[in-house]
Amino acid sequence: MAETAMMKVPFVWEGTDRKGKKVKGKSLAGDEAAVRADLRRQGVVPSRIRKQRKKLFSGSAKITTGDIALFSRQLATMLAAGIPLVQAFEIVGTGHENAAMQKLILTIKGDVEGGSSLAEALAKHPLYFDDLFVNLVESGEQAGALETLLDKIATYKEKTEAIKKKIKKALTYPGAVLAVAFIVTTILLIFVIPAFEDLFQGFGADLPSFTRMVIDLSQFVREKGWFLAIIIVAAISAFLYFKKRSRPMRHFLDRAALKTPVIGPILQKAAIARYARTLSTMFAAGVPLVEALESVSGATGNIVYEEGVLQMRDEVATGQRLQQSMENTDLFPNMVIQMIAVGEESGSLDEMSGKVADFYEEDVDNAVDNLSSLLEPLIMAILGILVGGLVVAMYLPIFKLGAVV
Repeated sequence: MAETAMMKVPFVWEGTDRKGKKVKGKSLAGDEAAVRADLRRQGVVPSRIRKQRKKLFSGSAKITTGDIALFSRQLATMLAAGIPLVQAFEIVGTGHENAAMQKLILTIKGDVEGGSSLAEALAKHPLYFDDLFVNLVESGEQAGALETLLDKIATYKEKTEAIKKKIKKALTYPGAVLAVAFIVTTILLIFVIPAFEDLFQGFGADLPSFTRMVIDLSQFVREKGWFLAIIIVAAISAFLYFKKRSRPMRHFLDRAALKTPVIGPILQKAAIARYARTLSTMFAAGVPLVEALESVSGATGNIVYEEGVLQMRDEVATGQRLQQSMENTDLFPNMVIQMIAVGEESGSLDEMSGKVADFYEEDVDNAVDNLSSLLEPLIMAILGILVGGLVVAMYLPIFKLGAVV
């Protein structure tokens, strides 16, 4: 059954319905004959059926966390509307433009049709559905409230994805502008400065020290630039390799990032927001606190907070209150600890955690916007110094010659 589902491909069709009105749509089927048979059952007379063409570059499409968040929301909406699970998978899979995501959805649908629970089917794809996702779905299936839990998962995924995008925006924008500045400076050094150098050789006079320095730098880049490029690429590759595979290095980088001026406080707020949002979602689903903290640790996005939450889990497992274990980590502001304490005492930990998450998500949003506003003039100044400095260095000899004349 699963194999049949996986072999289905999307078809685009056009035709007329029982009232003679022109209609068109998409269908998943094994071949064109199956599409025609399905359309006849719906009372549609097909005039044209063809396989859906793949869009440019669609062959290399990857499944992103945004795709999983959208899938969660669509599935939650379908089930809330009373649509059976298998049919919901069929509808969501048919309408998805990402070929890789479409294949994943159909694979899960085939497993469910074969008798597996949704949680079991999702657990076969840990790269896309983590333990938190699978555990919540399993809780929803056992409690008979799958659509409610999927709605909570969708909200959780959307919130955490929004936070990630904000952080990427804060880090990517200045990096991209500085990269452009580096490229422009390199082009000037390799192609523009040599032209001025040839011009200055006819002056027969000593060049200003600043101009001489820039010309020497240009010569160095032209002669040794390829060697520098190899070293830089090798260094970046080694950094990324060890960052992904070395836990001590990740720990050092994450701790250093938290202490970085301006960026550090934003990363800290984002980690707290993810901690609170995940804790709220897990606790609302009825997951025991110790088990919930296990999943929360991996969702913080920072290894320092991950280790802190795991320490909290061990302390809570021995009977200590969550409030006290949070204080022991020295990672959470007093306001967060007090709100969690109120939630513990009133039996509304999920609600108070959600309020903490809302507050810090909004705080991260505002902090990133403010950071962008502050960085724009700073980046423009850096660009001006780099490019303007090279221009001034090249015109200094001309100004000096004009003064002599």
